[in-house]
Amino acid sequence: QVQLVESGGGLVQAGDSLKLSCVASGRTLSIYAVGWFRQAPGKEREFVAGILWHGGANARVADSVKGRFSISRDNVKKTVYLQMNSLKPEDTAVYSCAVKFSSGSGYGYWGQGTQVTVSS
Repeated sequence: QVQLVESGGGLVQAGDSLKLSCVASGRTLSIYAVGWFRQAPGKEREFVAGILWHGGANARVADSVKGRFSISRDNVKKTVYLQMNSLKPEDTAVYSCAVKFSSGSGYGYWGQGTQVTVSS
């Protein structure tokens, strides 16, 4: 099993930046990729960004946040980061991370999430 703990959320103003962290523990050698997702009240959960756990820094960022958000990892710290710049009120959501164990599998082992609130 893998355990994930997110942190770094908070209340910020539009235009501010936040950096979220997702720390993994447990069977981390089995991880194929880590993804960040968000869910706003009354909306479905949406993919934000994902990165391979091993090898190169192959990453993907959703079109809705491209140019403002970036994802990175530190394998020594077993941590994946989501850098969020130029935040907008519509970025307000609970942000969660999850892992997948192969390219063809879905994401699972969700963390508890961290709240990001952007005021206008």
